[in-house]
Amino acid sequence: MTTPGRSFPADFVWGSATASYQIEGAATEDGRTPSIWDTFSHTPGNVLNGDTGDVADDHYHRWSEDLDHIARMGLDAYRFSIAWPRIQPGGSGPVNQKGLDFYSRLVDGLLDRGVKPVVTLYHWDLPQELEDAGGWPARDTALRFGEYAEHVARGLGDRVSTWTTLNEPWCSAYLGYASGAHAPGRRNGADALAAAHHLNLAHGLAGRAIKSVLGENTPLSVTLNLHVTRPADPDSAADRDAVRQLDAVGNRVFLGPMLDGAYPADLLEDTRTITDWSFVQDGDEATCHVPLDVLGINYYSTAKARRWDGISPREQPKGHGDSPFSPWVGDDVEGQLIDYPPVPGPYTAMGWNIDPSGMYDLLTDMSRRYPDLPLMVTENGAAFDDAVSTGPDGRPAVHDDDRIAYLTGHIDAVARAREDGADVRGYFLWSLLDNFEWSFGYDRRFGIIRVDYDTLERTWKDSAHWYAELIRTRQLPAS
Repeated sequence: MTTPGRSFPADFVWGSATASYQIEGAATEDGRTPSIWDTFSHTPGNVLNGDTGDVADDHYHRWSEDLDHIARMGLDAYRFSIAWPRIQPGGSGPVNQKGLDFYSRLVDGLLDRGVKPVVTLYHWDLPQELEDAGGWPARDTALRFGEYAEHVARGLGDRVSTWTTLNEPWCSAYLGYASGAHAPGRRNGADALAAAHHLNLAHGLAGRAIKSVLGENTPLSVTLNLHVTRPADPDSAADRDAVRQLDAVGNRVFLGPMLDGAYPADLLEDTRTITDWSFVQDGDEATCHVPLDVLGINYYSTAKARRWDGISPREQPKGHGDSPFSPWVGDDVEGQLIDYPPVPGPYTAMGWNIDPSGMYDLLTDMSRRYPDLPLMVTENGAAFDDAVSTGPDGRPAVHDDDRIAYLTGHIDAVARAREDGADVRGYFLWSLLDNFEWSFGYDRRFGIIRVDYDTLERTWKDSAHWYAELIRTRQLPAS
C-alpha cells in the first residue's frame, strides 16, 4: 500500500495511551487491594506463562522517567487510566489518600511538561470485593462506580483535560462474563448482557458525578471498541442480517443508551431467549444518556460474519479466541448461529488482520450516525515480534518497520476520513510502552518504547522516533 503523505492541523491532538494494570506494578503498595485482574492472573492457566501484573513496567515508581519520554517525544496529550483499587480499596468507602496522591503527582508532572492529562476512570481493574458481591452484572457496582468517579473528580479537579468514564465496556462485559477470556473469567450470556447494562449505567452516573463536581462544561468522553464486521457474502441477506445482529449486540448495545437514550428494539428482540432485560429500571436509559464532548474510538482490525447452519464445518478467523472477536453471546442469539470466516492477511502478532480501510469506514460511519459529536481515535497500534539488535552506541535497538508501516496506513486512513468530513480531533497510539498484555502476559509487545522485563530499561524503538517526527512536522511521510 502506498500513501501520498498528508498534513494535520496545529490543533490536531497527538497522544499515546496506557492502562493502569498493564504498566503500574506495585500491586500491594500504598494501600492498593486486589482487582479482578490480580485474581485472574494469579489463577493458573488464565495467563500465558503464568505472568501477572505485580511488577509490569514498574511505572508506579518510574512515572517521572516515563513522563520525560512523553515530553521528549512531543506528545500533546497522554491517556492513562486510574486503578480503582488504589483510590478505594475494596471498591467503596473512604479515599485512600496515598493512591490519589500518586495520580495527582502524575497529573502535575504532565502539566509541568506541557502535556494534557486524559484520564480514564475504568480500564478493567474492578476491585475484587465488588466482583465477589456480584461484579458488573450487579446493579450496585454501577452505583459504587458513580461514587468512585466523584472522589477522583474532587481529587484531581480541573487539572484534567478530558475525563473518560470507561474503556471498551464490550471487553468488560463479553470477554469478562460471556467468553471468560478476560477477568473475572465467567461464562454466562445473561450475566454479560446485565454487565453491559450496568456498565452503561455506570458511565451515566460517573459522567453526571464529574459534571456535578467540576461543572457542566467539563469535557467528558467514553471509549468504545466498535467493531467493523462485514458480511462474508455481501449478496446474502442471511449474512447481512448476521452483521446487523452483531452490530446490535456488540456496538449499539452501548451506542443506543449512551448516545440515543434507548436500547435498540432489534437488540432486545434478538436476545429475548437469553434475558428479559428486567435489570433495566425506569429512568436508566435516560441516566445512561449523559451529554458527551467527544467519543473515543479504539480500532485494531476487522471481521467477517455469516449465518451458520450448525452443521457445516465452522471456520474461525486467524487469531479467533484471542482477538476482539472471541466467542461471546453474539455468536448465538435467538438460535441464529454466526460463523466468523477467516479474513485476509497480513496479520499482527495477535493474529489480527491489518486493514486500514476499517478505520476509515468506522470513522466515516460514526460521523454520519452522530454528525454533531467530535471523534477521537483513543487506541490504535500493533503487536509484532520485535527483534532486538545492538545499536552503534552499544545500546539495544528495535528496527520495527512493520509497526511503522501499520501506523502509517492507519493514520493515513484517519486523514482520509477527516478529508471526507469526519470530525476527528486526535489520535492516541497504543501503546507508549510494552506492557502486560492481559491473557498474553508479556509475550505480545505493542509499545513504541521497548521495556526490558529483566532490567525494566526503556528503549525507543524506531517507531517512537518516527512518531516523534510525525508530531513535530504534523506531516505524514509519503510511502
